[in-house]
Amino acid sequence: MQPHPDSNDKIALKCVVITVSDTRSFADDHSGNLIKSLLRDAGHLTVGYQIIPDLPGEIIAQLTTWQKVDVIILNGGTGISKRDQTVDVVEVVLEQILPGFGELFRMLSYQTIGSRAMASRAIAGVYQEKLIFCLPGSTNGVKLAMEKLIIPELIHLNQQIKQ
Repeated sequence: MQPHPDSNDKIALKCVVITVSDTRSFADDHSGNLIKSLLRDAGHLTVGYQIIPDLPGEIIAQLTTWQKVDVIILNGGTGISKRDQTVDVVEVVLEQILPGFGELFRMLSYQTIGSRAMASRAIAGVYQEKLIFCLPGSTNGVKLAMEKLIIPELIHLNQQIKQ
């Protein structure tokens, strides 16, 4: 994982990790814990960690609660089942969408899981000067997104939205 060449890689961003799931607990939230671990290893701070049910009101409440953070990473609820509401809720509040994130994530996923990648609705964007990422709940999907896309560009993207 190489950081973006224009980034100041000494910045520790304040991050929140939110697992959206009706079944996960803090004891078995492997994806949420992986996100926290990868952020820590990259020198960032996890200042909040929540597990919430896949309910629109809960998701919105989390997005609006965390005012003084740089990044919110949600995992879970990005598929196409009726319970998968994360993307539907988040995309309504995003002020800017980063379509390249979802496109690259699906391209990289395709290389690993084939055509099943088309069912992912992973997205990213900006909300109130915060980077918002919506990742799948699968640990492999989280690892892919964090290592190949998010960690290498996180500081650079944060610098761009603060300008």
